[in-house]
Amino acid sequence: MALIKFKPTTPGRRHGSGAVFSDITTDRPYKPLTVPIKSTGARNSHGHITSRHRGGGHKRRFRIIDFKRMKHNATAQVLTIEYDPNRSARIALVQYPDGEKSYILAPNGLQVGQNVMSGMEAEVKVGNHLPLRSIPEGTEICNIELEPGRGGKLVRSAGTLATILAKENNVAHVKLPSGEVRLFKLDSYATIGQCSNIDHENILLGKAGRSRWLGIRPQTRGVVQNPCDHPMGGGEGKSKSGEHPCSPWGQKSKGLKTRRPHKISNKLIIRDRRA
Repeated sequence: MALIKFKPTTPGRRHGSGAVFSDITTDRPYKPLTVPIKSTGARNSHGHITSRHRGGGHKRRFRIIDFKRMKHNATAQVLTIEYDPNRSARIALVQYPDGEKSYILAPNGLQVGQNVMSGMEAEVKVGNHLPLRSIPEGTEICNIELEPGRGGKLVRSAGTLATILAKENNVAHVKLPSGEVRLFKLDSYATIGQCSNIDHENILLGKAGRSRWLGIRPQTRGVVQNPCDHPMGGGEGKSKSGEHPCSPWGQKSKGLKTRRPHKISNKLIIRDRRA
């Protein structure tokens, strides 16, 4: 997929860029696999904001994605490659021999008319969903299960991929996009290939309005607020007020380790992503 650089017809268009959408084969989702999303503005049941700088944005319908792909050893044909407003990667509508349709995450290179399969007997090719024990070392994978049978949880955003480094003692060593090397059970399933929409990270919004379309509201820096609103606020001029960078509630934002030191999954991490 390529990007288009907008012509500078207005100041807001001057530095913007967007996707060409040449890989999209339809502009309408399959309605039975969508549900409406009610916007909350990041408020909880008490009306309190639980995540700042969210609100507005375009109305969306949620596409029900099959991350588990439990119909094993059944060949499904790819009908369409579609845009999903709820994620950065593309999705594919597939149909099984019994007529059932479902959405799956589309890896890079998946084409309309191609057949995909899930299960132990599936071939190692782009779009197929196999257990890690059936995937050769060095293969690029995405949509990885943390626990067998619970559906893909990791490596699902646009352009991401993981690599199987080694297998031993019923576990696989997998290098994740962050650089972390982690252990996975060999019975965990993963999809062959790299997530689609590789150029997503190179898109420049160009203007504040495009962030508002995405439901992202403006942020006000702490140093320009009043002392009663932020620990870093107050002072004359552009004053840092001697406060270490922190959140409005005082949590340090540079260098503070927020992961629990004795978390149960620590034993599964072979190499930390910061190493």
